[in-house]
Amino acid sequence: MKNDARDAADLADLLRMGRLPEAYVAPPAVRELRELVRYRAKLVAWRSGLKASVHAVLAKQGVHIPVSDLFGVGGRELLARAPLDGAFRGRVSSLCRLIDAVGFEVDALAGPIRARLAGHRGYTAIQAIPGVGPVLAAVFVAEIGEVDRFPGPAQLTSWAGLTPRHRESDLVVHRGRITKQGSTLVRWAAVEAAHSVPHRAGWLVSRRAAIAERRGRNIATVAVARKLLALVYYGLRDGHFRALAPARAAA
Repeated sequence: MKNDARDAADLADLLRMGRLPEAYVAPPAVRELRELVRYRAKLVAWRSGLKASVHAVLAKQGVHIPVSDLFGVGGRELLARAPLDGAFRGRVSSLCRLIDAVGFEVDALAGPIRARLAGHRGYTAIQAIPGVGPVLAAVFVAEIGEVDRFPGPAQLTSWAGLTPRHRESDLVVHRGRITKQGSTLVRWAAVEAAHSVPHRAGWLVSRRAAIAERRGRNIATVAVARKLLALVYYGLRDGHFRALAPARAAA
């Protein structure tokens, strides 16, 4: 209590000099969109866990089903005919019912999310970025919120935890792994987009391949994720792209 007056005076001085740190409070519309997007992400994670449990039960029984999508129509038919003992069959059936129930809830969220993003220029624009579809675009819009609060793409990538740690000692500079601080969901979406870049996006694919050859696949994926997040920044800020491919050097 004895330091309250001193602390108040210090805060007043910082405010007067414009050095008082500010926290971003998203407006109600953004908070509602975040709630929907985050809940959908949680449901998808639950569904992935349930599917992993089905694979675990099959492994316990030593059953291998040669199909690319075990939970598609063909895969479900093969799963129904799989030679499983009674208790294991019951567990797989229960897990499949839960997967269907969670999938129903995931699909039910598509309409409300789409309605809140209707007419959003940035949401439409960033879907032109290679690897970014409607789901990842919704994550970027919801989690980033008002992109103007970031001075530039470098601040956005830092906020997402995609920049390397930086340590300096005298004249020696050490750069380590990415910080992984900030928005986990934005970082996940950027990395997911980097993994999903189609081969027709030649300049990004070649960039990823060149970095992977020098420094490894994981570092290359993070580098592409940073590039994609920078494009997201400009797409959300401007509502359009003048060009997605880098300009060719003049001859």
